[in-house]
Amino acid sequence: MFKHQIVSIAMILLVLISCDSKNKDILKESNITETTTAPKKEVVYQVFTRLFGNTNPTNKPWGTIEENGVGKFNDFTDKALQEIKDLGVTHIWYTGVPHHDVIRDYTHIGISHDDPDVVKGRAGSPYAVKDYYNVNPDLAENPAERLQEFEALIERSHKAGLKVIIDIVPNHVARNYQSITKPLGVTDFGEMDDKTVVYDVNNNFYYNPGQPFVVPERPNGYVPLGGDYNPLSDGKFTENPSKWTGNGSRLPQPNPNDWYETVKINYGVTPDGQHDFDSLPKGYDTKDYKAHFEFWKDKTVPNSWVKFKDIALYWTAKGVDGFRYDMAEMVPVEFWSYMNSNIKMKNPDAFLLAEVYNPSLYRDYIRKGKMDYLYDKVQLYDTLKHVIQGWGKTDYIWPIQEELKDIEHHMLHFLENHDEQRIASPEFAGNAQKAKPAMVVSATISTSPTLIYFGQELGEPAAEDLGFGDPSRTSIFDYGSVPTLRRWVNNKQFDGGQSTPEELELRDFYKRLLNFTINSDALMGEYYNLHQFNTDHTEHYGLKQFSYVRWSDQEKLIVVNNFDADYGTEFYLKLPKEVVVAWNLKPGEYMLEDQLYHSYQTQLKVSDDGAEAKIAVQPLQSFIFKLQ
Repeated sequence: MFKHQIVSIAMILLVLISCDSKNKDILKESNITETTTAPKKEVVYQVFTRLFGNTNPTNKPWGTIEENGVGKFNDFTDKALQEIKDLGVTHIWYTGVPHHDVIRDYTHIGISHDDPDVVKGRAGSPYAVKDYYNVNPDLAENPAERLQEFEALIERSHKAGLKVIIDIVPNHVARNYQSITKPLGVTDFGEMDDKTVVYDVNNNFYYNPGQPFVVPERPNGYVPLGGDYNPLSDGKFTENPSKWTGNGSRLPQPNPNDWYETVKINYGVTPDGQHDFDSLPKGYDTKDYKAHFEFWKDKTVPNSWVKFKDIALYWTAKGVDGFRYDMAEMVPVEFWSYMNSNIKMKNPDAFLLAEVYNPSLYRDYIRKGKMDYLYDKVQLYDTLKHVIQGWGKTDYIWPIQEELKDIEHHMLHFLENHDEQRIASPEFAGNAQKAKPAMVVSATISTSPTLIYFGQELGEPAAEDLGFGDPSRTSIFDYGSVPTLRRWVNNKQFDGGQSTPEELELRDFYKRLLNFTINSDALMGEYYNLHQFNTDHTEHYGLKQFSYVRWSDQEKLIVVNNFDADYGTEFYLKLPKEVVVAWNLKPGEYMLEDQLYHSYQTQLKVSDDGAEAKIAVQPLQSFIFKLQ
């Protein structure tokens, strides 16, 4: 309602012209939420680099690199990268690139041996980084030229139109961290530490003075390398004094379930939790990265802050476009303000993605820590997983959007990554088809980026037992290959020549969906939840259906999903009056056409009170209807 009547013709014309302002008033009075705008959606393709191009089918448990093979940087050919780009991808996250511990002899190029007693698997954990100034030698055709081969991959990726992301793991490093290729003037983590004290603000590690490290006791039946002989596999590792372990354990002998292969980085947080660094002043959560950079510019910060900032800028200078930060919530948010503002000053478009699982910390890490994106794991992912498995209700989806509406653009969506079970594994859904409606929801419900994990688009079930890793998750610790991807790679043709019809059909679905998302204006616009309204007012619409609308000035979409794996349904989907007014629709009939397959049309009938469309949806089917 307007406070005063408008009586002049001029004012009436002004009201008619300013329909956008009127629509914003309607939004505020309804449950429509305005979202952060950006040019287009982004899609991240996470690929485990050493597995992508490996066509060796052996997959022997605890197999060596000679037995099971390994993928290389050079396997990402122009053709391979173009196929990834054409899938609907904007960014490629090369996982496992920084040089981490591996059980292989590279002493001929100056790399020291790694000890199986503090290495997980034979190929090693990518999150136990040994040298931040170089890359995994396993990934190079010529290990001595490994850095140059990765630089060439960055160039090829950019040529294909893909931006490059790599991991930085700021919370911990490998127990035997040693950079042999660090730039002049750079000291290693721990090199200048005072090891006679538990803590010093400029120590890189925490110590247990007088207490040497003891290798963890092993669970029954577990021996490193599956029992294969290695002279260093003797239950001993020299570290005196012992350091605190990566997950925070202070014991000289960590538990087998601790991150015993890593040591925790000291960011100026005392053992009793006090901060030996400046706090951000009040109001800095609303300031941009430039203001944060200026704040830290003249401050003295702990040595570990400087080391990781220098590492990030080293890779930024080489053309890396962004970083995925492992377990970012275990590091103080002030460090992220310092780190990320420095990165943004060099590359304002850097893509900064963080692993944060505590919803109470989300806004601080985004607003104070200057993160671009956080995992939406404990809310959207966990909820969609339960719905896919058949026991979760779609009612639980829309409140997540409501709760996160002020930061929805910053919450990256995924259904698979290296930490999670494969959808097609029996432990998750046992059938990749069951994730189709969830993938549509994940990719279209908000303005946030979408992540898919290599092989997800082919229905990879991760059934292999390769040694340290467990089936249901593609192992990140062992040498091996990924069967569905191996068939698609087709002896380095990258054309799906050996893929099954089911795998190709699924990949086609992902390709259609992802390409639509990165080209849609509406998906960077407004959102309105239709689910609750239709649950209350529509027959044959229930706990296994989910619907909403997305729109911009140029495009209006209605998204309908059926999570029921056994039954289709037919109903009259209803749009409330708020949406009709916001869309400026006049009474009449409008054509709706599905944008995924362009094989289904229906009529939207609009009246003064709302609108409805007759929808017939098959099991596990989704529609993205566009108003014609």
